[in-house]
Amino acid sequence: MSIGFPVLGVRPQEIAPFCPWVGGLLALLCLWAALRANRHRRWVDDTPTSKTTGVFIGQVEVKGTAEVERPLVSHLAEQPCVYYSWSVEEHWSRTVVETYRDSDGKTKTRTRHESGWTTVANGGEQTAFYLKDDLGVVLIQPEGAKIEPATIFRQTCGRGDPLYYAKGPSRAVAHSDHRRQFTETAIPLHVPLYVMGQARERQDVIAPEIARDPKCPLFLISCRSEKQISRGLGIGYWVWAIFGLVLAVGGVVAGRAAAGWPWQEDIGPYLFAAAIYVLAWVLGWVWLVFNSLVGLRNRVHQAWSLIEVQLKRRHDLIPNLVAAVQGLRDHERLVQTEVAELRTQMQATPPGEAGPDYHACARLLLAVQEKYPPLRAQDSFLRLQKNLTDTEQRIALARGYFNDIATYYNTRLERVPDRFLRGLARLQPQPLMTADDFERAAVPLHLAP
Repeated sequence: MSIGFPVLGVRPQEIAPFCPWVGGLLALLCLWAALRANRHRRWVDDTPTSKTTGVFIGQVEVKGTAEVERPLVSHLAEQPCVYYSWSVEEHWSRTVVETYRDSDGKTKTRTRHESGWTTVANGGEQTAFYLKDDLGVVLIQPEGAKIEPATIFRQTCGRGDPLYYAKGPSRAVAHSDHRRQFTETAIPLHVPLYVMGQARERQDVIAPEIARDPKCPLFLISCRSEKQISRGLGIGYWVWAIFGLVLAVGGVVAGRAAAGWPWQEDIGPYLFAAAIYVLAWVLGWVWLVFNSLVGLRNRVHQAWSLIEVQLKRRHDLIPNLVAAVQGLRDHERLVQTEVAELRTQMQATPPGEAGPDYHACARLLLAVQEKYPPLRAQDSFLRLQKNLTDTEQRIALARGYFNDIATYYNTRLERVPDRFLRGLARLQPQPLMTADDFERAAVPLHLAP
């Protein structure tokens, strides 16, 4: 039985030498997709979840609910959301009669039935939103992210349904069966989200935001849980890798069959193709794991530096805040003393003697009114207390993040088969931080009475 290509006019023997190369190229593309999925899975598995108030500059992972002041309204379900995408597909079918030449050069005709769905309308919209957890919020800029929304609307109907023309175009496609499928996906308000991306400083206020960064390997906004995402990437890794093995061997099989050789005999070429692919697979895996472990070690070092940054912030900020509050408190006490002396004055002060003279106090109060805001030392003390609490919470979150990322790193070094590669980069476990072994001197806080 021979394989013919009457339409292209190409004989099987002419394409036989290219089949193994095409199969090998496709296999390498599949292997690249497999390694990419595995790389993303490691990023998801090796990144500890941060609180929104503990988001620092760099690669972060956060979980919370989608919140926004002015939500979007989805097109089909008319549900408040921060992202939506909708489409309308119309079904068509037709019978095609075509003329062709067989392998003997004779003209023949055949009838073929075709059907399918054609998109007749679509659209969508997205907006920046806040991710909220139990401690606070962080701004998310979704542009450029890989978004995995939830399906909130799916319906198939005919022309008798009001939805058919209310949300779809008035004109039909050629050979239409007058059936339309309406589908909409969205990120509704208050829905739990998983976000992984690069944190950076906002331009409008001193706060972080998560946005697209060309250097960031993964920017993901998903309605799925972290466990579901990791499992999906793991399945994708094995599916792509095994499919690539099939293509590598299949290219050799197709080449031998096209050349007219008995492909079912002499399995040596197939084993050779499979061995080459498996070798490339192993080398790619070693490269991936090595880079992953080195990257994880660098992130541990980055987590340590974040603690240093927060301690430096406490060292520089708190003394200045205390000095400002002390100055305001002393100023308010002076004014209150002068006013009290003025109120208790029972008689005029003799010339040349000190006393709460009315005109002197009037000048003092006039200066206070012109140069100083209303005296509210209590509000300043409350702000100082809030800054002290926020500062210590930042340090605690930074230390907690360091322990989390160091735990992931140490686990990777001990887990088989990663532990076999730790010697290539001379990687050593990172000791965890305890409450006793890392207590830098706190900034002294003295507010004299």
